[in-house]
Amino acid sequence: MHRSTIHSTVRVVDSAVDCPTLPLVIGAGTARAVMWPGNGALYRTFQVMELQAGDRTIDLRHPSDSAYYVAAGSGSIVDLASGDRFDLVEGAMLHIDKGDGYRFEASGQAGVKLIGGPCPADPQLYAHLAVAEAS
Repeated sequence: MHRSTIHSTVRVVDSAVDCPTLPLVIGAGTARAVMWPGNGALYRTFQVMELQAGDRTIDLRHPSDSAYYVAAGSGSIVDLASGDRFDLVEGAMLHIDKGDGYRFEASGQAGVKLIGGPCPADPQLYAHLAVAEAS
């Protein structure tokens, strides 16, 4: 690969500023797009999802693999095909194959904070943002 074709821009993104909300959480929690095509991420995306006690995500399924890190709290991931539920604790990493359906659920009083998402980007996650920008 020629040096001129390598993308070498370094960016620092503050996840507390200018990160659009994604409609992924059922409950009082939030999901924000931190690295996504709208801010130039070409090959990797991730969201910060903060689920409060009793919250859950909508059912999720992507055309590419996904990876998540449990940054804080505890919860579970539900395999939508089998109904199996797997406990998640702070520090856990998980991988979901492309096409597999899943849902996150918070447990305990502290809820759960997850960092991750599909790689490469799932355009459906950001479809509502493209519509809002076009308006």
